[in-house]
Amino acid sequence: MPDTFAKAMRQSLALVRASRPLDATRHIQMALAGGTDTPPPPPTPAAKPPRSPRAAATRRPLSEILATLAQRPAGFDRPAAAPVTLADPPAGLVLDHGVHHTPHGARRYLAFRPGSSGKPVRGLILMLHGCTQTPEDFATGTAMHLAAAARDMIVVYPAQPRSDNPSLCWNWFRPGDQRREGGEPALLADLAGHVAARHDVPPGRIFVAGLSAGGAMAAILARTHPEVFAAAGIHSGLPTGSATDVIGAFAAMRGDPSSGTEPLSGRAIILHGSADRTVAPVNAGRLAGTLVETRERSGERNGRRYDVLEGRNASGHDVELWRIDGAGHGWSGGHPDASYTEPAGPDATAEMVRFFDRTP
Repeated sequence: MPDTFAKAMRQSLALVRASRPLDATRHIQMALAGGTDTPPPPPTPAAKPPRSPRAAATRRPLSEILATLAQRPAGFDRPAAAPVTLADPPAGLVLDHGVHHTPHGARRYLAFRPGSSGKPVRGLILMLHGCTQTPEDFATGTAMHLAAAARDMIVVYPAQPRSDNPSLCWNWFRPGDQRREGGEPALLADLAGHVAARHDVPPGRIFVAGLSAGGAMAAILARTHPEVFAAAGIHSGLPTGSATDVIGAFAAMRGDPSSGTEPLSGRAIILHGSADRTVAPVNAGRLAGTLVETRERSGERNGRRYDVLEGRNASGHDVELWRIDGAGHGWSGGHPDASYTEPAGPDATAEMVRFFDRTP
């Protein structure tokens, strides 16, 4: 949660009290979207007759006003960058465009698959973008399909439409999208299973990964559908249950604890930059939970130091927790032509593919 958000809330309340509800709504939406717009100061009110006891009794409490202003989540990251055009896939890699329909909704997706090696497909990775991103942008920044193709894996990039979130965020903070039976988890698990069945992906070889809001949704999928996803890769994300509404989402992003937080119970690789000011790095540790049989290693890649804690979680599954020194809110080792990338540092894409491919 940005440091300016609390100030924005106070300013919005002042606008409401100055009988400027439209300006207040606009200002709170700008704050939720990460904007820096500052409203003009409220005019000095003219003298008014004393309020009647009835008027005073009907005045809404602050919590109700703020809840009304924040009804519509406008996103949790920076404003969208210019649209990214995806380069044509290299020879031997096939790009499919599709729309998957389920009882829980439909999503457009891009799917990259090996097309000419003659080898059987060895896995599938579902890649979930962050707020304000598109599949094309995310594919450009991570190049996951290129790394996965070398290991005969399919990569699927689904798109979150503006009709479901104005800032293209996966709705990880809504209770209806944190459960197995419906919402985005049911839709995305069905999409991954559908593409896997079409291309004869072996059982136990479907994986999920994501960045930021996509990382938070990947964590949800790993918990709600462990029979579908054999491992998860989470970059700059948050644990399941850390928020149940927009205000709680900002608190979780800031690093505030939540009694509903659930660490990952399956196999996982978690990466987070130490200088991330959008999603607090403490969330990486909450995703991992308590690990046993731990071992540590360190290194440096492309001018950036990193520390890795390896161990087993409470369910006995392997977990790797990467702390990347000095990295902000972006995909480590990503391509600079895309949004939310940190070109310096270890290659998060290569590390995730390695981790997934070693899944028993």
